[in-house]
Amino acid sequence: MAVIKTAPSKEILERISEKIPTPFHLYDEQEIRSRARALNNAFAWNKGYREYFAVKANPNPTIIKILQEEGCGVDCSSMAELMLAEALGFSGDKIMFSSNMTPANEFKYVRELDGTVNLDDITHIDFLNKHGGIPEKICMRYNPGGTLVFGTDVMGNPGEAKYGFTKAQLIEGIGRLKELGVKEFGLHAFLASNTTDNAYYPALAEILFELAVELKEKTGAKFFMINLSGGVGIPYRPEQNAADIAQIGEGVRKAYEKVLVPNGMGDIRIATELGRYMTGAAGWLVTHAVHRKNIYRDYIGLDACAADLMRPAMYGAYHHITVAGKEDAPRNRVYDVVGSLCENNDKFAIQRELPEIEMGDLVVIHDSGAHGYAMGYNYNGKMRPAEVLLHPDGTFEQIRLRETPRNYFATVMNPEIEAIVSKMEERGMLP
Repeated sequence: MAVIKTAPSKEILERISEKIPTPFHLYDEQEIRSRARALNNAFAWNKGYREYFAVKANPNPTIIKILQEEGCGVDCSSMAELMLAEALGFSGDKIMFSSNMTPANEFKYVRELDGTVNLDDITHIDFLNKHGGIPEKICMRYNPGGTLVFGTDVMGNPGEAKYGFTKAQLIEGIGRLKELGVKEFGLHAFLASNTTDNAYYPALAEILFELAVELKEKTGAKFFMINLSGGVGIPYRPEQNAADIAQIGEGVRKAYEKVLVPNGMGDIRIATELGRYMTGAAGWLVTHAVHRKNIYRDYIGLDACAADLMRPAMYGAYHHITVAGKEDAPRNRVYDVVGSLCENNDKFAIQRELPEIEMGDLVVIHDSGAHGYAMGYNYNGKMRPAEVLLHPDGTFEQIRLRETPRNYFATVMNPEIEAIVSKMEERGMLP
């Protein structure tokens, strides 16, 4: 049984919230570093292995810098993410660019940075050739179609995904790319999301290894990399098991030695693009209880809302909730825990058993370190929250300011709104 990572103590949370008003996302630096080191150790058997952190999961430059210090590259999917990568000193093979329906200027930019392009579609070959040019090394994303099943469990539905080449398109595409000057190829696939099943990566690896062997035989292509992408996740519920990254790495090694080595392809490097595994469990959304409502159900209203963490509203995703200082108290009340959006799905928990919550209690929503802040938005004119980093010595650092109405209205260029913002700032009415 998994243990949901314990949140910082009530004393630490109170100390931070005295300086930085809730809601805010809080990240544990030590947990992030520990996960990066465990991952690198798990794949140390492979010469050239690299984790390309999925920037979309947590695009804060301070977090990415920590992972850079631990030897990680970056997996980018947009112009802004490439700009962030360049600003932090990433270039060349430290950058994977895994995009889809890609605009021309993004292909041009990644070629300027000499990053590794991961083509998503056969039509992108000519598009890239026109906008940026074809490199000597390139990666291609594979979609096997159908349903991915392990035992009796459905792990993913590639046939419903918009990503990747079919096998026939890979064969055709390799021929075309070789004509355009490509000398070495990579293979990439993402077939399941947020699984903690230790069999996923080894099974995916074997699929891609066998595919590489087949493609080499049919096209003569030389492969330099197999990218297992992301998909290894975290347990959001206390009863779920956590992924064992050491066991996963060993499973991939066995598949590598079973398939690639006997076929003279033992020089291929392995890559991963994990996001959630790296930072998900290292983050919490910290908020205060500000309202209680009792009608047909009992509601606890927070000063956070789905604009700060949209996964529960968007996917019905479970996020564990604790109340600071009441971690060991009986969970003898049942609440819907909600925010203030004018949307009835703005609920962090529905009919959740929790300790009695009093107004002013610090409520902690766990596992927000990936796809938490990154998926935030401004609906209802909500300001996006601050981000805070907790250092191993117990000190903390604000690594993103809370958005303000001045930020929110900056793009509309309306002098009347500018006057109102200035007036509210003068009155001390804005955060």
